[in-house]
Amino acid sequence: MQIYSLHTGYFILDGGAMFGVVPKSIWNKTNPADENNLCTWALRCMLVVSGARKILIDTGMGNKQDAKFFSHYQPTETKTIAEALAEQGFKPEDITDVLLTHLHFDHVGGAVNDNNGNLQLALPNATYWVSAPHWETATNPNRREKASFLKENIMPLMESGQLKFIDRNGDFTKNVFNNFDVLFVDGHTESMMIPHIQYKEKTLVFMADLLPSVGHLPLPYVMGYDTRPLITLSEKEKFLNTAVKNDFVLFLEHDYHNECCTLQQTERGVRLNETFHFSELF
Repeated sequence: MQIYSLHTGYFILDGGAMFGVVPKSIWNKTNPADENNLCTWALRCMLVVSGARKILIDTGMGNKQDAKFFSHYQPTETKTIAEALAEQGFKPEDITDVLLTHLHFDHVGGAVNDNNGNLQLALPNATYWVSAPHWETATNPNRREKASFLKENIMPLMESGQLKFIDRNGDFTKNVFNNFDVLFVDGHTESMMIPHIQYKEKTLVFMADLLPSVGHLPLPYVMGYDTRPLITLSEKEKFLNTAVKNDFVLFLEHDYHNECCTLQQTERGVRLNETFHFSELF
């Protein structure tokens, strides 16, 4: 097995929205905001090469929305998923599977390209995997999440005939792929998938939006975007204790400064142990 970190750029979000009820005077120490209260966040994806399979986890924001849409998020240093793959020596046609942790625009946008008004899959030979319960939420969204589920990102997946669903039976599904398990969590959105990958005697966890950054480690630091913040609180506590006990390596999709981290138990609860680039770990 080989694993690659893919970078598709950065974007901005309101710091208050990212930290919920936590005062700016506290969260601003770890995620400094600009004069408009905006913080910069990463758009990282992951490629897992396992035997004949080349599995892409999430696809970034993409570039097909209009200028008004992007003015809210001001993406910088952007790359298409094809460009990010090329940096590691791969082509879009090489990808056999795309696992989408959830279908918010910053995770699925790069999965579909706009070719002169014709929407096409960016990974043309891949099977696209989505959580079955989450698909129902994304295609029949509640009013709180509706702006994050864009039809042009989602419906081409179904129309292609290349979409498959991962059924949920409990909170943890083993062997979705070889040495590749999935934890389901419900606080951020319905049935978001958190991949757990067994790699070189370590468990590498792709954190998606369960833990956007190391600044979100304290339990009350929950995003205002989460649909069920009290459930997030419980899910975070359970996961963080498990991560410490089993020495998990956390891969951070959105942390601007830190790509990976490990955790430790302290008198104040679970806190940061070390941060590092993925390339330094393996």
